[in-house]
Amino acid sequence: MPTKIEKDEHSGTDTTGHVWDGVRELNTPLPKWWVWVYAACVVWGFALFLLYPSIPYGSGYFHGLLGYSSRVEAMKGVAEMHARHAADMDRIASADFATIKADPKLVATAEAAGRIAFANNCQPCHGAGGEGHVGYPALGDDVWLWGGKVEDIAATITHGIRSTDADARNSQMPSFGADGQLTAAQIGAVADYVSTLYGIATPGPDVQKGAALFADNCAVCHGDKGQGNREVGAPPLAAKVHLYGNDRATIVAQITRPRMGVMPNWNTRLDPATIKSLALYVHALGGGE
Repeated sequence: MPTKIEKDEHSGTDTTGHVWDGVRELNTPLPKWWVWVYAACVVWGFALFLLYPSIPYGSGYFHGLLGYSSRVEAMKGVAEMHARHAADMDRIASADFATIKADPKLVATAEAAGRIAFANNCQPCHGAGGEGHVGYPALGDDVWLWGGKVEDIAATITHGIRSTDADARNSQMPSFGADGQLTAAQIGAVADYVSTLYGIATPGPDVQKGAALFADNCAVCHGDKGQGNREVGAPPLAAKVHLYGNDRATIVAQITRPRMGVMPNWNTRLDPATIKSLALYVHALGGGE
């Protein structure tokens, strides 16, 4: 409760007259320099409040007297970056791959642009490092349906696979089971033989039967030794990388009613310079030829 203002006997400082539980409050105001700094901060904060965007209201906000926008400034920075690289991207668009590879500056620009384009467009299917997923090819290995040279990769990116582009990569595997071309027993025999090409099964009598069926029905596309055929996009079966898996059930399912994926043609979404940059980036992932 308030009492009279008096000197504190220990410190000699005036009290405020307030006492709590026998403790008297000393009258020790803040240093004047601190008060002035605090007042300056308040004034500075109010000035910023008026000059820059601050309080939202309804569907808008107070834009500030200066009309500053962090988004506008960021877009200016992006525009400046694009302007700096525009000349190099124009050169990439008009140059062949040999010319691009011979110019370290163009290579650096292409790698940066390709990495960004890959992350924005290709990563969801092919993985962050091009490792692939079931049904989506790995890009860091050395197994290529249509060729692994940078020109081949650029053509695939440009026109797609089984896309609506007139020049799309196209391959069609017959449905040997669904169309009744082979019986279930024959399909099983072919699957046993294909497993040997995968390096999984041990040759035996049934495998020889499957080998004969393979020669009559599959070798025309996949090759007599399962080496594949890039002219028609037939995958090599004598390899360690397989799009849908390497177990017998998967092989049987693929022979019976094959799954065939679709890759978009990116020439309607990406400019030529970006496609070239993307091809160079994919080629550099480790599996390019």
